[in-house]
Amino acid sequence: QVRLLESGGGLVQAGGSLRLSCAASGRTPPRYSLGWFRQAPGEERVFVAGINRDGSSTKYADSVKGRFTISRDAAKNTVYLQMNSLKPEDTAVYYCAGRETAAVFTGKEYYQAWGQGTQVIVSS
Repeated sequence: QVRLLESGGGLVQAGGSLRLSCAASGRTPPRYSLGWFRQAPGEERVFVAGINRDGSSTKYADSVKGRFTISRDAAKNTVYLQMNSLKPEDTAVYYCAGRETAAVFTGKEYYQAWGQGTQVIVSS
């Protein structure tokens, strides 16, 4: 099982930017497709962005298209989420998730491994 560790969260003003990182370690991280999910207080965990294991395919939630970019560095076994033009409604705990597959899935039920999450707060 792969282990995932997120970092990069914090407090930012609306319109600002943050970059989240997710470092994968353990069993064969390169075989994993990785995704970012977020969960706001009192709400369900929802898909934000995903990238397949060779980085050739990405998917985004409609709410973040054009503002967020997911990428991965195979040499570092790390996936990034660049978040620009942040809005207060982006405030949530952001989780990295992984599945040993070639495809990108948007449903959280498909993911086998999860990180502990990193808090993002966007002030208005």
